[in-house]
Amino acid sequence: MYFDNFAALIAMDGHGGYVWFSYGATVTILGILVIVAGQRRKQAERQIRSIVRRKKTSSFDSK
Repeated sequence: MYFDNFAALIAMDGHGGYVWFSYGATVTILGILVIVAGQRRKQAERQIRSIVRRKKTSSFDSK
């Protein structure tokens, strides 16, 4: 689909509001998912480090 100018691209024959809202919502949701996944990964790494530290100290205590 080709448009004569930028305004026609944005308007998309009257459907632009729906189309651009959908693109915006998709990008926003994907961005939130990336951020949440990163936060959960960091949290899991902290928990794993904590467990490893506890196991190391408990193995030293048992000797």
